[in-house]
Amino acid sequence: MTSPLVALKTASKSFIDGKETHHVLSDVDFTLSSGCSVALTGASGSGKSTLLNVIAGFEPLTSGELYLDGDNTSDWKDPQWSRFRHQKLGVIFQQFNLLTPLNVKQNIAFPLHLNQQKWNDWCDYLVEALGITPLLNRHVSALSGGQQQRVAIARALAHKPKLLLADEPTGNLDQYAGLEVMKLLREITTQGNTAVLLVTHSPECAGFMQTQLHLQNGHLKHDQSKRELHYEAN
Repeated sequence: MTSPLVALKTASKSFIDGKETHHVLSDVDFTLSSGCSVALTGASGSGKSTLLNVIAGFEPLTSGELYLDGDNTSDWKDPQWSRFRHQKLGVIFQQFNLLTPLNVKQNIAFPLHLNQQKWNDWCDYLVEALGITPLLNRHVSALSGGQQQRVAIARALAHKPKLLLADEPTGNLDQYAGLEVMKLLREITTQGNTAVLLVTHSPECAGFMQTQLHLQNGHLKHDQSKRELHYEAN
């Protein structure tokens, strides 16, 4: 049997603030297989972004285990984490985290350079699908928030990662543009057989994912309000 791409086993995460301990994740069990997509909802401050940061290795677990592509990450050091992020992980951050000294094309190509790859047909497809081909030579500091969001999505997917972690990828777009981007994101990740874990407050955006989970009081639950959304652009 093929191992899931992501597996959290009795995973807990807490923070100490003075004399108080805040439990953000409590004995979470979660798996995500290649090509599957999950939407993660929950109130602000419920730990959704923390869960993404744990999976990306930006924050360590307090207890429990994280397996990535079949490997237990408990003993991973910086070289192992860097290798995984460069080769298999794409992240769309809330704040974009684009490299402001570079133009759009250079930002999108950055993960390619880390993997000794060159601009290719897949990159052409991404920028065309996301409507940013005319922007390739512009510096990212001159772009609107919505344009920067689309560049961030293209950069996260340029190296065809096995896993995409997306933290509110439509947060800086209006509703129509956000649904357009979600439709493209679903199509692009399906074509690349990329597993997706999406954090969102939007029921409409969550509807583009195969499964919906809700994070509450540190525990993951199936979202009982799940509704399938089949959005077609006009």
